[in-house]
Amino acid sequence: MLRVTVVYEAQLLRAALVDLLRSGGCSVVSSLPNWPLGRTQETTAPDVYVADAECLPPTEAASPTASASATSAAPGGSPLLALIPAQRPGVLRRAYAAGATGFVDKNGSKSRLLEAVRCVAAGERFIDDTLALGFLQAAEMPLTRRELAVLSLAAKGAPVAEIAAALYLSRGTVRNYMASVIRKVGARNRVDAIRIAQGAGWT
Repeated sequence: MLRVTVVYEAQLLRAALVDLLRSGGCSVVSSLPNWPLGRTQETTAPDVYVADAECLPPTEAASPTASASATSAAPGGSPLLALIPAQRPGVLRRAYAAGATGFVDKNGSKSRLLEAVRCVAAGERFIDDTLALGFLQAAEMPLTRRELAVLSLAAKGAPVAEIAAALYLSRGTVRNYMASVIRKVGARNRVDAIRIAQGAGWT
């Protein structure tokens, strides 16, 4: 019986996912609301981590089309199966950067999820066919790491002066980055750029 750790922030959905996996023959050894950073209280690493990709730590470094294979960032080196929301290429990018070897559409079926768990536990890759377009969109994310950092702080309501201080930039440089972001994502203004980036899962 495969040992699984579930990571899902929403308690009700996490409990439902646990029940689904158990009904499919998996042993859920723990369920967590947040991605475990560093050591965990688990005495033995699970065979698979099944995680909502939106719980994974954000990153701007990796591309799903990179030639180098990603390594699992899960504690104990266990393989990671990520649950991907529809039309969120930024979240898909985050899952890839975290070292996921399985990618399952949240709108998929129970049978697809269980198949993915078995594949990932066996050391194989699993990618839902419905996520192919998302991989292409994730690879085409137009913003640089610095632009994303500026936009992420702006999305939290930070004014230009605060962003400049946090990133050790001049106010003029921050404004230039914001102008570049607005142009690249095709936004009307700063607020629209934040909306577009959040909708794609980039911030």
